[in-house]
Formats: sequence, C-alpha cells, structure tokens
Amino acid sequence: METLKVTPNYRKKTFTIRKYDNGKLYSKYRTTPRSREEFESEEMNTENDWRYFLRSSNDYSVIK
Repeated sequence: METLKVTPNYRKKTFTIRKYDNGKLYSKYRTTPRSREEFESEEMNTENDWRYFLRSSNDYSVIK
C-alpha cells in the first residue's frame, strides 16, 4: 500500500514529499519555493491533494 508523508520547510517555504510502499521509502520530491500565501494554503493539503499535485504539476524536483 502506497502512502505519502509531506514535511514543510518553513524557512525555505518548500515541501518534501516522500512516497512509501509498505513502509519502505521509494520516491522523494521537493516542491519549488512557494509564495507565503501558497505555502500557507498548501499546508492544509490532504494526501489526495498531494497525489494530484504530483500528477498535474511540474513545480517540484525528484530527489530520490
């Protein structure tokens, strides 16, 4: 079962998104820096919101 863990970086205004399969990390992404308004809004995103973000946006880079 795939799960996501999202960690905010308040200083850089970015998010690190980690994908796990059965508890094992297999992908890691980092968003581009957000505006303060975007960052505050995206802090409320659900796991499904982040899944949609990864599918529909190019505003991130692959870390792993």
